[in-house]
Amino acid sequence: MSGVISSVITNSAAMVAVESLNSINTALQTTQTAVSTGYSVNQASDNGAAYAVAQSIRTNISGLTAANQQLGDTQGLLATTNTALTQVSDLMQSMDQTLVNLSSGTLSSSQRTQYAAQFSSQLSNIKSFITGASYNGTALIGSSTGTLTPTSATFKTGITVSIDASGSTLGIAATSLTAVYTAMSTINTGLASAASSTVGKFLSATGGFTTAVASVGGYMNTYGNLTNQINSQITYNQNKMDALSNGLGALVDANMAAESATLQSLQIQQQLATSSLSIADQSPSLLTKLFP
Repeated sequence: MSGVISSVITNSAAMVAVESLNSINTALQTTQTAVSTGYSVNQASDNGAAYAVAQSIRTNISGLTAANQQLGDTQGLLATTNTALTQVSDLMQSMDQTLVNLSSGTLSSSQRTQYAAQFSSQLSNIKSFITGASYNGTALIGSSTGTLTPTSATFKTGITVSIDASGSTLGIAATSLTAVYTAMSTINTGLASAASSTVGKFLSATGGFTTAVASVGGYMNTYGNLTNQINSQITYNQNKMDALSNGLGALVDANMAAESATLQSLQIQQQLATSSLSIADQSPSLLTKLFP
């Protein structure tokens, strides 16, 4: 004889059906969450270790994103500075030609006056380039004192920018162009009446104009190298974020193809379990038919 007891009090089949249905519903809810969010690990209760690692990676990516934002802002400041220095350097080439002409003893008084006026006009442009070299209210070239000050900007003695998620920083020193401008202003004074030999001294290897040209060239080299360093750091940070994102995806992303197949399977199982529970619930009522 079978050991199964037919009873209207205890419905073992219904109990099994309920447990099965609950288990299927739990799995179905997990799968539906994965499908809707795209993550197989949504919270610490899904997989504590994986979730902790994922949060650490997300923090690192967030830090790198913030660093690149700061570096991008610094890119703009350096680009503005380099543009101003390039303009100054280009104009100094024309100023050099003006001084070479003035160093000639064959010029008439009227010609000397015209060349001197040209040099003075060029010097005014130099000042305009320097005082206008500001980005978002900050300037790296100019002077904090004297007459050569950035227009509508704060001249910095230097800035420090974060370059990665670890808090590492890069220091960028500011440059006062007061000495360069003062040297050329000194040359400009009395230039129309200066002797050709005097003007020639400005162009000598140790002359004031030659020294000013060399100084501007040095500043261009410094800020040009800093620009390349910033660009390289931004690229490195972005590549690192891409690598971290790929690793994060492998850790917590849901396999959508597999989840889709699982979802369909669980939906079918849910239907079958529901039908099984319905049948099991009918069993006690069938027993009443045994009694006339």
